[in-house]
Amino acid sequence: MDLTYSEEYETFRRDLRGFLEARLPKRLADKVRLGQRVTKEDHEEWHAILQERNWLAGHWPKEHGGAGWDAVERHIFEEETTRAHAPRIVPFGVMMLGPVLMKFGSDAQKAHWLPRILNGTDWWCQGYSEPGAGSDLAAIKTTAERDGDHYVVNGQKTWTTLAQYADHIFCLVRTSKEGKKQEGISFLLIDMNDPGIEVRPIHLIDGGAEVNEVWFKDVRVPVENLVGEENQGWTIAKYLLTHERTNIAGVGFANEALANLKRIAALEHQNGRPLIEDPLFAAEIARLEIQLMAMATTNLRVVSAAAGGNAPGVESSMLKVKGTVIRQEINDLTRRACGPYAMPFVSEALEAGSNVEPVGPDYAAPVSGRYFNNRKLSIYGGSNEVQKQIIAKMRLGA
Repeated sequence: MDLTYSEEYETFRRDLRGFLEARLPKRLADKVRLGQRVTKEDHEEWHAILQERNWLAGHWPKEHGGAGWDAVERHIFEEETTRAHAPRIVPFGVMMLGPVLMKFGSDAQKAHWLPRILNGTDWWCQGYSEPGAGSDLAAIKTTAERDGDHYVVNGQKTWTTLAQYADHIFCLVRTSKEGKKQEGISFLLIDMNDPGIEVRPIHLIDGGAEVNEVWFKDVRVPVENLVGEENQGWTIAKYLLTHERTNIAGVGFANEALANLKRIAALEHQNGRPLIEDPLFAAEIARLEIQLMAMATTNLRVVSAAAGGNAPGVESSMLKVKGTVIRQEINDLTRRACGPYAMPFVSEALEAGSNVEPVGPDYAAPVSGRYFNNRKLSIYGGSNEVQKQIIAKMRLGA
């Protein structure tokens, strides 16, 4: 699914495609295409290659080391990198913390942290969810008590993606129990190497452990690592979540997944002819493609508003709901298209260099892993059920 753009944007697309053909290592593209696990070293290698052109954070303003892309350029970048099977940009520093620091951080925080995100010095993870505080994020219980020039942090975060690789975590912490629960939350930057921090892996159904529990016991954090004002972290949290939810929509990922579904449906046969020629199956593909085209247009509007310095409103929740459902439905159709080849799941086959032979054709190898892993899409970043309540309240006054 491609939209039509002006010659200026098509020139950017051609430049980007040439860059990807020349600089994206085939080894990394093959890993992504085959659904194999991408390591921290792989991500760091790709991040460094992108930063050669100031494209790691292309949407950042030029004064902060970005390329100053507008909404269309961001959209084209996502389309082309997913089409080329490039590793995703790890979002926590570039997509989440960076925009937060630009809007709420002090000059000293911007000068210190932003360059370190771009040059790979710091690897960030996100400390939001807790047991009993997921979609109801304001229910967090991790505390940060002021002790002179430090906060002393105690508590637990969960579902912390890639925390096993991170050397820093941005955290929501409770600094006050007075008033409404949203009013006592602050936003802290914490060094993961500080004493008192323990990371415990959560093993997933595909055999991996990309998410973790993070425990804090009497962790001392310098006061200068507070972003914004004390007890004003809920405003920052909402700002970050709108950016996260827009990113979760994943238009580029959905585009590539849909193209892959069409390729598989052309190769798989049913009743003696390609599956894509089956009227019912073809109608399902067409329905998803139409919805994806509509979502891409909405995504451009929302990203454009964010690029202008505004936090997306209810539209980010709309994108999150629709985008995650579309991606899950594409995963489900792909699983159905592969038939019995989608059933076997051998975790070791997802490791690069493994001697385990995949069952069936290579295009079927990553199908079950993606299907299972992407069940999370409608839960994290605020469950779709909660997002629908937000939409009803903000748009319909319900």
